[in-house]
Amino acid sequence: MKSYGRVLIVDDSSTSRMIIQRCMQMAGIEVTEYLFAENGLDAYATLRAHAGVELVITDINMPKMDGRTFATQLKGDPAMTGISIVIVSSIADSALESELRALGVDSVVKKPVSPAKMLQAVGGAP
Repeated sequence: MKSYGRVLIVDDSSTSRMIIQRCMQMAGIEVTEYLFAENGLDAYATLRAHAGVELVITDINMPKMDGRTFATQLKGDPAMTGISIVIVSSIADSALESELRALGVDSVVKKPVSPAKMLQAVGGAP
């Protein structure tokens, strides 16, 4: 089972952030510390303020900076190498998934989120 030190969950809905965290816990994925942000701009500031984030789970549709723009900036920043990105979206389709993977996104999870989907997305499933 994969384990993580710090995980950043980014979503403009506090309920969605809580559901993602709960699904991770129910899937048995060990996380030392969860960090949270409401949009891509806040997430980027959080990453700069907290070293050691290994995984970012982000919604795609958010105000200020959406998940696609955030992922593009994150993958293009040499100081942020090694951070895995999982995008959660209600509009996930094969074209969008291909586009996001080309940007460097590790996985795309279609809403509704479940423990099984999170386990598969973060590499804990065999």
